[in-house]
Amino acid sequence: MSDKIVDAKGLACPQPVIMTKNALSEIEEGIITVLVDSIASRENVKRFAESQGCTVNIKEKDGYFEIEIVKGYACTVPYEEKNNDKTSEKVVFVSSDSIGPDYELGKELMKGFLKTFLDLEKKDLPKKIIFVNKGVHITCFWEETIEALKELENKGVEIYSCGACLNYFKITDELKVGQIGNAFDSVQSLMQGESVINLG
Repeated sequence: MSDKIVDAKGLACPQPVIMTKNALSEIEEGIITVLVDSIASRENVKRFAESQGCTVNIKEKDGYFEIEIVKGYACTVPYEEKNNDKTSEKVVFVSSDSIGPDYELGKELMKGFLKTFLDLEKKDLPKKIIFVNKGVHITCFWEETIEALKELENKGVEIYSCGACLNYFKITDELKVGQIGNAFDSVQSLMQGESVINLG
């Protein structure tokens, strides 16, 4: 058994996740405690640890979060068991809230493209849709599109909005659908996806 504290308070995305990854790789079995001070880092570290089959317990302290991660015990769930009902391995990357040079037309095109995913069969749906830069406004403020994204989420599509982008625009608390993502998750998804579709 090994116990370790990883102090990632004040660090920008994706450093807390990378530090957690490195700490977990150093032990076969044990508990590590990661300290972070933002909601985005809390969600990113939690999701990463769970993706590795670890169990996670979070306590809110005075101005920061204490994330206890348990690795290697019988109570953990193998990652493969959580992912037996898959869509495709395609990744959609949304880097703006508009498509093409005409902004107003581009907004309508973006709405149409995202809603059209609902008409696809499950096997053809993307595995993930990642929103970055101004694209995060879609998951915060576009009510009609948000409802469509929620339906896609119910069909197994993973929806992520860049945590650094949400922080930059000061709209983290406005997120209406999906999860807060980070650069590590995004780069890993883009590299592992069978194909990447860029909207924006």
